[in-house]
Order: sequence, then C-alpha cells, then structure tokens
Amino acid sequence: MSLKGKTAVVTGSNSGIGLGIAHELAKAGASVVINSFTDRDEDHALAKEIADQHGVEVRYIQADMSKADECRALIEKAGACDILVNNAGIQHVAPIDEFPVEKWDAIIAINMSSAFHTTAAALPLMRKAGWGRVVNIASAHGLTASPFKSAYVAAKHGVVGMTKVVALETAKEPITANAICPGYVKTPLVEAQIPDTAEKYDMTEEEVIEKVILERQPSKEFATTEQLGGVAVFLCSDAAAQITGTTISVDGGWTAL
Repeated sequence: MSLKGKTAVVTGSNSGIGLGIAHELAKAGASVVINSFTDRDEDHALAKEIADQHGVEVRYIQADMSKADECRALIEKAGACDILVNNAGIQHVAPIDEFPVEKWDAIIAINMSSAFHTTAAALPLMRKAGWGRVVNIASAHGLTASPFKSAYVAAKHGVVGMTKVVALETAKEPITANAICPGYVKTPLVEAQIPDTAEKYDMTEEEVIEKVILERQPSKEFATTEQLGGVAVFLCSDAAAQITGTTISVDGGWTAL
C-alpha cells in the first residue's frame, strides 16, 4: 500500500527497531520524522540517507523522551502526525528490592509516559486530518513477565493498557491504536552482546542464541526490524481499519506458551 501524503513520527528511531520501522514507513511512501535524545551530525545524516534511499522527506528532530515537554514539543515541531509510532525505550535488570529508584523512574518515563505525552499531542492533529494511526511498540513483556525486569514489565503492560484506552476513545473516528509486542529482535545492540555472553558461559555463539537469548522464544529465531516495520505498515493500511485496541505478537510463539 502507499502511505504517500502521510507523516509518520517514530520515537527512538536512530537505531534498532525504530530505525527499521522508519525505513519501512518511508519505503511505503510516508514522510518520516526520526528521533532520539542526541543532536549529532550523524543523526541528521541518517535522516538524509533514509530520504535518499526511499525518495521521501525525512527529518531528524531531537527530543528527550524522559521529559514531558520535549515529548509534546516533538509532535509540535513535526507539524503533522498522521502515524505515531511510540518506540523509545530503555532497559535495566535488577531484583526489585535492589532496583535503583532513578532507573525505575527513567524506564517508566521513557517506555510508558512518553507514549502518553506524544499521543495526547498527536490526536488533535489526527482528528484535524481526519485519519490517524497510533502504533505502540510494547513487548512480549507487555503480556507476560520475567524476573528482574520490574520497571520494564510494568511500563510495557502500561503501554498495552493505554493502547486499549486510546482505541476506545477513538473508536468512532478513523483513528486506530494498536500495540506490537516483539519478542527478541535482531538489532545491533543484541548482536553486540552475543560474543561476550558466549565467553561468559563458555558456549559457542550459536548455543548462546538458542539456549540463553532465545530460551523463551520457541521458534529459536530472532524477529527482524524489517518484519516489525512490515507489521507497522500493515496497521496503517485500509485492511487494518477495523483492527484497534489489540496487541500483535511478533515473538516466535513466546506468548503461546
């Protein structure tokens, strides 16, 4: 399908899942705003690279997703937001009684509260345009839990719940809200962890992938950023016009267990 004439804002999108989604939306014809908290030459160069590759307008706008005013300012600076992809996220692992308070606050702010602020700012623009799509990148951890990830699991469950609320509030409008729940995704960050983990456990890299990283993912294969981008594009299509308030798992069967 073509998303020509639509503007997509993708938070946390200068690498990993967000970057993959930005590429797929641009490939489908959307103008795209990519984002992160940095403001480097390479961030703006990345926007130009995506634009040149797909022949659409792509801008980079700096905004710190831990700050409410910057979340809302991102949408304002974008000028239009037909498609909002809330992807920004961070992670920290620790037992709950040892979990640093500042890490809890940061994870809740970036992984969950940012989606509230951007959505609140974007919905009036979608209503004015007469069309909109909110796509929240939750996680398998938005549907199930793992030890030592209290803040992440709480935030992602919150994102799933908020997605349902937005869907109900916009149910009679040409606006939908859905959450994509990935399992483990092959990103540069994950790939970089494999050699160190192999050394730590005295395993081959293949054993680390199957027995450690993908232990809970029955397919024993990573999802790809391109696949997640494809799901996001589908949710923007006419075929998905009556899909709202739900979760789509891209987790190799993880949540089927």
